[in-house]
Amino acid sequence: MSSLDLALIGNGSIGALIDQKGRIVWGCFPRFDGDPVFCSLLKDHGEPAHGFFDIELVDFERAEQSYRPNSAILLTKLYSTDGSCVEITDFSPRFKQFGRSFRPTMLIRHIRPRAGNPRLRIRLRPAYDYGSHRPEMTRGSNHLRYVMPEMTLRLTTDAPVVYVADEIPFNLDRPITMVLGPDESLERPVAQTGRDFFEKTDDYWLEWCRYLALPFEWQGAVVRAAITLKLCHFEETGAIIAAMTTSVPEAADSARNWDYRFCWLRDSYFVVQALNRLGATRTMEGYLSYINNIVASVDTDNDLQPVFGIAHAHKLDEWEVDSLEGYRGMGPVRVGNHAYTQVQNDGYGSVILAGAQSFFDIRLRRPGTIDQFRQLEKLGARAVALWDKPDAGMWELRTRQSVHTFSSVMCWAACDRLARISDRLGLTDRQVYWEDKAQLIRDGILDKAWNASLNSFTGTFEGDEVDASLLLMPEIGFIDPDDKRFHGTLALVENRLKKGMHLFRYGNEDDFGCPENAFNICTFWYIDALAMVGRTDEARALFENMLACRNSVGLLSEDLDPKTGELWGNFPQTYSMVGIVNSAMRLSKPWEQAF
Repeated sequence: MSSLDLALIGNGSIGALIDQKGRIVWGCFPRFDGDPVFCSLLKDHGEPAHGFFDIELVDFERAEQSYRPNSAILLTKLYSTDGSCVEITDFSPRFKQFGRSFRPTMLIRHIRPRAGNPRLRIRLRPAYDYGSHRPEMTRGSNHLRYVMPEMTLRLTTDAPVVYVADEIPFNLDRPITMVLGPDESLERPVAQTGRDFFEKTDDYWLEWCRYLALPFEWQGAVVRAAITLKLCHFEETGAIIAAMTTSVPEAADSARNWDYRFCWLRDSYFVVQALNRLGATRTMEGYLSYINNIVASVDTDNDLQPVFGIAHAHKLDEWEVDSLEGYRGMGPVRVGNHAYTQVQNDGYGSVILAGAQSFFDIRLRRPGTIDQFRQLEKLGARAVALWDKPDAGMWELRTRQSVHTFSSVMCWAACDRLARISDRLGLTDRQVYWEDKAQLIRDGILDKAWNASLNSFTGTFEGDEVDASLLLMPEIGFIDPDDKRFHGTLALVENRLKKGMHLFRYGNEDDFGCPENAFNICTFWYIDALAMVGRTDEARALFENMLACRNSVGLLSEDLDPKTGELWGNFPQTYSMVGIVNSAMRLSKPWEQAF
């Protein structure tokens, strides 16, 4: 049965997910939102016929899997019943070459005998058109070519090619290297190429991690979260995707199956915040560049759409794939995301909060300019016009609209940050203007979103329900965490949305009924809220529990079953990894008190 106990490898161009037995079960080419050449994660709930890259140990008994320390290189050890052992090293090359980043559409697998007489069968079965077809295979003396309409992949190896092509079991009596990538001949022997790429890639990640700003506590968890965020960064444009996958359901048989291989504007502030805290300024600046390009391309006379493609695509038409049965057979499998057509008014604040970093962070090579500020002002004008208008909200309700409190708060944040940027730029008249607009919106929210009988803010204007986004009000700066109104809101959110040690995003029915699983980022928001009001011991306990809920290599998906602890939803979820970073930074004891 498929599970989300998966590891991620990648290089900023492509990514692949590998299960505990060393099988590559998901990987889109030639980029994150491309056709999944490896799609068996969604192929069916039995043994898939194709869409995977398997290194199968005969008489397999157990496996061990881990990342190399401070690296994106994965090690998997397979043990057989007779004690034989084989070690697989998986990575996607990434390093500096000729003054730029070398990150080809390439996966490398080193396979070494470690004990006994291991006997293997290698099964490389790519697919195309979302699993509906298998490519034509042609053979060379040391390579196989997998020919597809839009792309040809070449496997170059020093293993006997016939063993791979015909899937013949063989004794592994020496190390072998397998390079799967563009249809180009290697310039050097495959073993030498693989070894050189391994050393340079490992050095790259070790050096990258050296410059991370880490908390004293939970350093391993934060490093793994940081590397995962980096792996979800499409470096060519700067976009950071929500997850590597599409259509892993939020809960069993829920039909809450969405394509997350895109960039949501609402994530921008929290991602920038995490990257800033980590000191990952180049990645942060690349992401800010992507956002600035989006801002420059939008028509500010119309609504700002909430999600864009990794290459700035505005149109993300959604359709269902008949050729893939879905995760554990739980379809549908969707490509594209219709949410791009929704009205979500929180996006204005998200973009401006993220963009504000450019005006205050002197480390950045491209500081904010007057022209950029003018562009942001156009978004601010839309925030002023829409702060009390209905929208689908941050939870992307598909068939209903309300005036969502969080959307209004983010419109307030848009005006508040524009006032601060104005002050930074010495534009006194614009500062006064945006301060006035921020105050107008704030007064309206306090009037319409506060429910005195519940002693709480509500998720919608003049409503009686709460949702987890209300926990972000002090984080964004709308209200002081010591304000009694926030304490009342926190108490009601706890009462209605906390299940065990996890938090649901909301409790009322939506288009698909009531949510069945907790939303991981909401649990981190709750942890942060507890810390802000001084309930630090509770926050630390919940944080430790969330770390225990990660899979065996330290990754999290979007959702979690609070009864079983099983991970659900698209994977790995950048929002969840951001939650690890931000909560660890908030809760860790300072270095000054560490020793």
